[in-house]
Amino acid sequence: MNLYDVIRRPLTTEKTYGMREAGTYIFEVHADANKHEVKQAVQKIFDVSVVAVNVANLPGKRRRAGRRWIVRQPARRKAFVKLAAGQSIRALESV
Repeated sequence: MNLYDVIRRPLTTEKTYGMREAGTYIFEVHADANKHEVKQAVQKIFDVSVVAVNVANLPGKRRRAGRRWIVRQPARRKAFVKLAAGQSIRALESV
């Protein structure tokens, strides 16, 4: 798997901004990516040193689209990446 296929996008919410101050960044990753692949991808793409990676699988959700239609959103996988002390990802700080 290519490094750029492992990381799909950074997640930006109010909660993730608070976690960035502590040095933890959250990314949506490929469903088949493991912790080692995520660590290597973040280190090579953003040129930082990663201390720890935690991965969570989020199940798909159902929602209504109109009165009768039930639409299922796809399942996702996200990674919590903890950087070494004093490091940050400059490309994501402006987002």
